[in-house]
Amino acid sequence: MQVEIKELTEKDYLESMKLSMYAFQYKIPEESIASRIEMLKRHNIIGVWEADNLAAKLHIIPFNIYMNDQEWKMGGVAGVATYPEFRRNGYVKKLIIEALERMRNEGQIISQLHPFDIHFYRKFGWEVFTENKKLLIEKKDLKFLEGQPGSIKRYQKDSHHPNIETVYAQFSKNYMGMLVRDLTWWKNSVYGDGQIAVYYNKSDEAKGYILFEVKDRKLDVLEMVALNQEARVGLWNFICQHDSMVDNVSILTSNHELLPYILPQPKVKAEVTPYFMARIVDAEQCLQKYQFNNVTNKVFIHLEDEYAPWNNGSYLITNGEVKVFKEKQGSNCVHPPQRGVRMDINSLTALVFGYKRPAELFELGYLKGPESEIAVLEKLFPYSKPFFYDFF
Repeated sequence: MQVEIKELTEKDYLESMKLSMYAFQYKIPEESIASRIEMLKRHNIIGVWEADNLAAKLHIIPFNIYMNDQEWKMGGVAGVATYPEFRRNGYVKKLIIEALERMRNEGQIISQLHPFDIHFYRKFGWEVFTENKKLLIEKKDLKFLEGQPGSIKRYQKDSHHPNIETVYAQFSKNYMGMLVRDLTWWKNSVYGDGQIAVYYNKSDEAKGYILFEVKDRKLDVLEMVALNQEARVGLWNFICQHDSMVDNVSILTSNHELLPYILPQPKVKAEVTPYFMARIVDAEQCLQKYQFNNVTNKVFIHLEDEYAPWNNGSYLITNGEVKVFKEKQGSNCVHPPQRGVRMDINSLTALVFGYKRPAELFELGYLKGPESEIAVLEKLFPYSKPFFYDFF
């Protein structure tokens, strides 16, 4: 049977949608097909074909993400699906290898995805980089806080709100990995049913917002973004104003959010869950752009990457500069290097996003090398806060 990987064109989009509907068990209404096709035009969809039959597919969605105050190109992987009769033929593996090459060629330094199975994608080099925290608060704990000189304005979620878009962008620059949301993304993936509450200071400057829904005596906060303590207090007090309407409140937020600490009753239930995964696609570009701490000590990173072999090699980091020594093809050297720290692409990804520290990965056995060089890595990598609110 002839098998080939090729990019889907517009004439194949209906076949792509049929596969998605079958694999993910949902139905696209007839009136939504045209808009779905417009959305797919933004995707790079690659498929495995047996003769003229689409057997498996994978979407690459071009995004940018914030890496602190920088913007990096990112390839979002989504819509990975195979018909059951074609499974266990290695087709998804072929698509992932092809996708990595395409993302590299597009200059997408990082890839991100929402995993159906973390273990499955870890095999291919993706690693968890962020956790979400959901605070579950009972009505009796909705107690007001002092320190709110500003005011709240409430809006519907169904239109364009430049104020919250600006607040989101400012907030995101403090984190690693958050999506750069363009206007299309705001309109199609963020705004919709529900409510927005924006906190304004005394100068009428937006300093925070929540996206929320109230239903069946429960208030669900889908996003909570505060640029300072004043906005945090103001948004919390607005939530408390619903005490006669709701019995419970849930707040989806970052694992780094300080809100529980300032509550009159901090002993609230919190559910922390691994969320999105990331992968370094181009290690050389990643390390060249990454903002290391200015440390004079030298350290080698010896990197292994089974599915993106262009990343294999050694990277010397010193004084904020990176020198690259790629593996030589056909090299007969089988002895591990005497200097430096050995790691795989998963571990480097966790370090770059700040999800784990070098000492933690060393303790787990994922980093191998002298403790003195692990200590240098501890100084080199800044303490970063990874987070991601979106879904694709």
